[in-house]
Amino acid sequence: MKHNDSPLVALAAHFAGMPPVAALDPAIAAWGDGHLRLSAPLSANVNDKGCAFGGSLVSLMTIGAWGLVFLELAQAGIEADIFVADSRVRYLKPVFEDIVVEAGFDDAGERASLVDVLRKQGRASIRLKSESLLADGGVAASFVGRYVAILRD
Repeated sequence: MKHNDSPLVALAAHFAGMPPVAALDPAIAAWGDGHLRLSAPLSANVNDKGCAFGGSLVSLMTIGAWGLVFLELAQAGIEADIFVADSRVRYLKPVFEDIVVEAGFDDAGERASLVDVLRKQGRASIRLKSESLLADGGVAASFVGRYVAILRD
């Protein structure tokens, strides 16, 4: 991890403070260059077929992208309320191993202007993408979401 650890500590605490998220048992694996990687044990997210529960996959992809917005804003010294506004998910392959999710920005230009737009307008909208990655390099699920950040008073 390339950045100051305090935003990562705050993000981990935020995740731990939400019971549905804490139940997924997410861990922050890496953060840098506009990407956030989370991992979670299959044992905490398994379904009746012995593979990862689809609800866990979409939840981890959703919080991965949310967490990336949180970290970008924290790095800029900004506190904002962040909401997922809409999303689309595709399930491609079952996951029979621990879950790895990587979130990134869907548009580099939006990433570059996020902080400025938020400071000027008090709110900003940004698209992010997440993928559930398999150990063999394949993609198990993909997610694209639009998030809204609103400055706190």
